[in-house]
Amino acid sequence: MNIHPIRTQRDYQAALKQLSAYFDNEPAPNTEEGDRFEILTLLVEAYEARHFPIESPDPIEAIRFRMEQGGLTVKDLVPSIGQPNRVYEVLNRKRSLTLDMIRKLHRNLGIPAESLIGR
Repeated sequence: MNIHPIRTQRDYQAALKQLSAYFDNEPAPNTEEGDRFEILTLLVEAYEARHFPIESPDPIEAIRFRMEQGGLTVKDLVPSIGQPNRVYEVLNRKRSLTLDMIRKLHRNLGIPAESLIGR
């Protein structure tokens, strides 16, 4: 099994090319090809985590996304945030989310708490 760490963009592209051959016909686990597939996948994931990290979304953008996704209005946020004027203040970044708001948004709208806590 001629596998080595992914250190460069060229190594990364070569590993992706090798992996792409397995996508249509994933090898069986606990076989030589299955082990190769698993190791290449782990190497690619580690390289991507190091070089292409995905930051947590901005809390307000997470709320806006959920609103768009669910067709929600300001009125729908009142139980989680408070009166409409407070909702507008939060959405316009004039007021920060409180811990209570974060808990309610998570519980009522299913927004991941990690997204609401922010960066």
